[in-house]
Amino acid sequence: MKKSILTVSLMAVIITMVAASCVNKPKAAEQTVAETVETAEAQAEEAQNDSLAPDFELPNLQGSTTALSALRGKYVVLDFWGSWCVWCIKGFPNMKTYYAKYKDQMEILGVDCRDTEEDWKAAVEKHQLPWMQVRCPDEQLQAIAAKYGIEGFPTKVVIDPQGKVLKTVVGEDPAFYTYLDTLFKK
Repeated sequence: MKKSILTVSLMAVIITMVAASCVNKPKAAEQTVAETVETAEAQAEEAQNDSLAPDFELPNLQGSTTALSALRGKYVVLDFWGSWCVWCIKGFPNMKTYYAKYKDQMEILGVDCRDTEEDWKAAVEKHQLPWMQVRCPDEQLQAIAAKYGIEGFPTKVVIDPQGKVLKTVVGEDPAFYTYLDTLFKK
């Protein structure tokens, strides 16, 4: 199972590298694909070692803040995205389908990154995103991205009701939706 998770993560990293507009930070020219893959594999393995998801508190659309820890007791999908990310936008229809399908069993928390507040709000409205949304201001992005091993966008992190990280998927990958089907049809 870990090998298939790493394979999926590896493929997502490669796709993310190709989609340069969705890369979190530019890679040094000297860094090879193999080094990037090694880093992604290590981060995926670390994120899946049953560790508690790092807590954060970020501004929400209602003008207050939302803490991840407030969602304990239910499955949570963190969706790290940005309005500037083509793959993030392309994934919204599937996310809407799966949100409708499993909203009684999980909560999606969209975590907008690298957008202005205006661009974030406009994107949520334009794409009619029905799940909870928070915005990660630039000054907090580096710390949160490091805690979750975010290398590219979108990145989805599945967290169990006890707050443990179950799975991290980088990129818009059909394996993420297969995983949700498997998780909720136990």
